[in-house]
Amino acid sequence: MVASLVGDPARANMLTALMNGRALTASELAQEAAITPQTASSHLSKLEAGGLIEPEKQGRHRYYRLTDDDVAGVLEGLAGLAARTGHMRVRTGPKDPALRRARICYDHLAGDLGVQMLDTMRERNLVRQKKQDIELTAEGERFLVKHLQISPDMLAHPRRPVCKACLDWSERRHHLAGTLGAALMQRFAELKWASRDATPGSRVVNFTRTGEKQFDTLFGSGQD
Repeated sequence: MVASLVGDPARANMLTALMNGRALTASELAQEAAITPQTASSHLSKLEAGGLIEPEKQGRHRYYRLTDDDVAGVLEGLAGLAARTGHMRVRTGPKDPALRRARICYDHLAGDLGVQMLDTMRERNLVRQKKQDIELTAEGERFLVKHLQISPDMLAHPRRPVCKACLDWSERRHHLAGTLGAALMQRFAELKWASRDATPGSRVVNFTRTGEKQFDTLFGSGQD
């Protein structure tokens, strides 16, 4: 059922548009999928019934978002498989290198910098990873409190794990998802180290010069 829902091109385009973590209206999703509003309504009903998206009403508008980061993880993994097997739809343009370098994946950092961050955290024993299982260490908890003011109690969630491996489609290695991945991305934004690109539909994350320096200090490959 899930494969059937994701496999339709129009629905795939809609789901991909929601990968930036923002809620979109049916009209906006129809534009992303290049279909009529009536057709979009039918597709959205199927995606909602399948548990992949959820609606949120605000005033006269009805917005849609992915139900959770596990949906984003599946989509990211499929994109990686498509890229490896030569079936990736390519949208060339100046944003392509930026998209590969740093982008939002639902609510956490993906791309080059997302993979680099997880690699550094693993190398410094801030997290332990065995295949797809990732665990935050006591040393990692101290690091987060000291450098980013993220406490362990901020990471508790009834449905989401603290740490989760998400296969990065451009790097084809894991970046960090879960409540910790979301908290880190939120903290980068709060500190004004990084922000999402303002272009409609963009998933690019832009780091400021200060943000790049601070990120490199914490998660740079040259960290000792």
